[in-house]
Amino acid sequence: MLRYAVIAAVGFLAMAMSPSTGGMQDRYCYTQWDDESAIQNGRYDGRFTFFRVRFEPLGGQGWGRRRDKKWDHDTPRAERHFMKILEEITTLRPQMYCGAIFPFGDPESFKYPIAYVSEPGFWTLNEQELRGVREYVAKGGFIIFDDFFGSHWYNFEDAWRRAFPDLQIVKLDASHPIFDSFYRIASLDMVYEGPGGFSGARAEFYGAFEDNDPSKRLVMIANYNNDLGDYMEWSDEGWLPISLSNEAYKLMVNYVVYAMTH
Repeated sequence: MLRYAVIAAVGFLAMAMSPSTGGMQDRYCYTQWDDESAIQNGRYDGRFTFFRVRFEPLGGQGWGRRRDKKWDHDTPRAERHFMKILEEITTLRPQMYCGAIFPFGDPESFKYPIAYVSEPGFWTLNEQELRGVREYVAKGGFIIFDDFFGSHWYNFEDAWRRAFPDLQIVKLDASHPIFDSFYRIASLDMVYEGPGGFSGARAEFYGAFEDNDPSKRLVMIANYNNDLGDYMEWSDEGWLPISLSNEAYKLMVNYVVYAMTH
């Protein structure tokens, strides 16, 4: 019963963390809006590491003089907070200070079993990245797609079909084992409450199965009309509902446990 009781403390754990406490370094290895030349990936040492996928965003949008790269949304706070949660409630010994940022296809990317793609509504793939993502999944990698809403779906679906024309995207319900891999998530009824124009969107969860066989492993999960990264990033500020931050952490913990055991 302990695993069910712990979540009551997750929100308070997150609220108690700040970027300059708990022995964490004040500056992470990369911070959103930094130039890509500033990326300093942590040295691989076998510990669980948050792998964030870098890509050239569709449209090349920007805010003022700053280029909105899309893939770096919510970093480093989201992964720092999430690694703290994993350290507290699981037996993983995650890398706390530096994650890994690589495009699909980089030889280093294959060291990390779980990949996180932020803003797949702007996800693009060159030929090397297409080969890379296919090899990543074929070698057992699991992909989390997060932070996309509304019409963003069409670019995500198009990019996925380019990479995996034979793997169907299917809607998931709470009966799938990924929602019972650590926490028992009985309901996926989650309405996004966050910044921007998508507040009120009702979350949906999609996946793809190896060989399109639901009895085989899930190779990716897509948090559509949702932004778990946002909830994790701001979980120490009180700007977003603690109940939804808790749900975001529960989902992300489940994804990691499922992927690491399948």
